[in-house]
Formats: sequence, structure tokens, C-alpha cells
Amino acid sequence: MSQTRGRYDFCIGLVLAMSSSIFIGGSFILKKKGLLRLARKGSMRAGQGGHAYLKEWLWWAGLLSMGAGEVANFAAYAFAPATLVTPLGALSVLVSAILSSFFLNEKLNLHGKIGCLLSILGSTVMVIHAPQEEEVETLDEMSHKLGDPGFVVFATLVVIVSLILICVVGPRHGQTNILVYITICSVIGALSVSCVKGLGIAIKELFAGKPVLKHPLSWILLLSLTVCVSTQINYLNRALDIFNTSIVTPIYYVIFTTSVLTCSAILFKEWQHMAADDIIGTFSGFLTIIMGIFLLHAFKDVNFTLANLPLSLRKDDRAANGTLLSTYDSFNDDEESSACLGEMQSTENLSARRNGSLSAF
Repeated sequence: MSQTRGRYDFCIGLVLAMSSSIFIGGSFILKKKGLLRLARKGSMRAGQGGHAYLKEWLWWAGLLSMGAGEVANFAAYAFAPATLVTPLGALSVLVSAILSSFFLNEKLNLHGKIGCLLSILGSTVMVIHAPQEEEVETLDEMSHKLGDPGFVVFATLVVIVSLILICVVGPRHGQTNILVYITICSVIGALSVSCVKGLGIAIKELFAGKPVLKHPLSWILLLSLTVCVSTQINYLNRALDIFNTSIVTPIYYVIFTTSVLTCSAILFKEWQHMAADDIIGTFSGFLTIIMGIFLLHAFKDVNFTLANLPLSLRKDDRAANGTLLSTYDSFNDDEESSACLGEMQSTENLSARRNGSLSAF
């Protein structure tokens, strides 16, 4: 019965995580459409300090869609392992990229399409091999998990590393090194996911009629989540303000997801109950998603499609068949061009001397 219940919760968490990605990915498109409509009307744009978007229903629809996605993502942690929910957040990037190509006329090049395909395949592999974490159904069990010596050491290290980065490294290298602010967001994000997991359990107990509000852990988790999320937002905004978004997004995804997987493994010890093929499958799926996100972002400004592929191959074949000749010809061309240029310069200097121009010297 408990195994059937666990499978049922897993499916609910999976559906909620995928729904969250769809809502969040779609919210960017709705907001962008609303802002473009305002730009066509001649209203002051948001980047110039305008607030006309508050009167645009498409922008509000995007905001509500993002809110629904965050609520679904929050609820997913109460049913499914964090090792599954967190990597599936990459699907929101894919949904946004695909929808933008249809509704915003933003072309998705060949690299982007391959990246989308790889991310979908990686997500599928992770779902198939997702770990079944230990049963944690009450706040008392969650309190016992949080008091485990392994997690206490991990959380202490996270806090110490974060304080060093914030107080020492950040002021010196934060403006020049992209990893400083992103690392702060990522390692603290691992603790925030643990808090979300605990609060999800608390909400489930609250609906079951248990006195959750009298349990001190509920308020500790809520306070910790507020501090962690505030810090994440602060330093993520700093990273986005200084560095290119196309670089920040994939790096943040990789480091954040890695931190969450590590924290989840220490807190719930889910890897101890996994077979070797499931562990390999989980890591393979995660690495495949990383490759897909990298292709999607790193080459998004490169105008390369399947139509360009035959032309590139012809160029490669031509270079392979006549490398020496092409090099020799280009050398001769450069030599002749240099000789002509030298003659022209000599003629100009001679004319300048005849006319008595000092600039020739």
C-alpha cells in the first residue's frame, strides 16, 4: 500500500513539475507580447522607467501564469524528490524558446533545436531513473533528518562559504568574475529547496488537520526560506545586471542543480537505495540537459540552419581537396597586392616630394 502511495505521489509531483515549467515558460511570452503591444502604441517602455504595462492585460496574464508556475513548483517538492523536480526546471527554458519562435518570430537556429531535443531526452532519462527518496511524511521526521550530522556539516559549510563569498570575495571580484555571485545564489538555493520541501510537508499536515502552526520547525523553515530567497534574488539580479543573460542562465542552472542534488543526497540519503544503472542514468540525464542548455544559449545569435549545412560541407570539401593550391594562390595574391601597394605608395611619395609636401617625410 505504501509503495502504491509513493508511486502516486511521484506521479503527482512529476505532473506538477512539468506544469510549472509550462506556466513559467509561457509567462515570458505573454509578458513580452504585452510589452511589444505597448511599444507599438508609443507608450513609455519599462526599460525607460515607464509603468504603462500595468494597464496591459497580457502582462498581467503573464504575471499570473508565472505565479501559477511557482505555486505548482512549490507543491511538486511536497510529492516528488528534489532530485527530479529541480532538473525539470530546465523545461521552462525550452518552452520559452519554442513558444518565442512561434509567437514572437524569434528564429530558433539549428543549435537551439538540437539543444531542445537533448534537454527533452535528458529530462526523460532523469524521470525514468529518478531516485525514490526515503519516506518523510511528518515534520517530526523532517526535524530528525535536518538534525543528521551529515546535513549539519553540509549546511554549516554552505553558510561559511556563502559568508566568505559575500563579505570577502564579492566586493573584490564580484564585478569581474561571473562565478562569484552565481555561486552565492546556487549554494544558498540548495538550502532554500530543503526549506520548501519541509514547508510542503507542513502544508500537507495542515490540510490533514494536524497542529502544524504550533510546531517550531514550521516557523524556522519559513524564516530560513525568506532569508535564503531574498539573498538569492539579490545576488542573481547583480549577476544579470553585470553579465550577459545568455551566459548567466546556463551557468546558474548547472551550479544550482548540482548543489540541490548534493543537498538532497545528504539530507534524504536517496542514493543509498538506488541501483547502479539508476545512478548512471540520473547523471547521464543531467549531463544531457546541461549540454542541451549550453547549445541553446551559447549559439543563439549564430544564424545557422539546415539550409546552410550543404554550403558548409561544400566549403569543407573544397578546402580538403585543394588546401595547398589555395594557400599558394592566396600567398601569391597577397604578395602581388603588397607589391602593388608598395608601388602606389612610392609613386605618391615621389609626387609629394616634387610638389614640396613635408607630409611625405
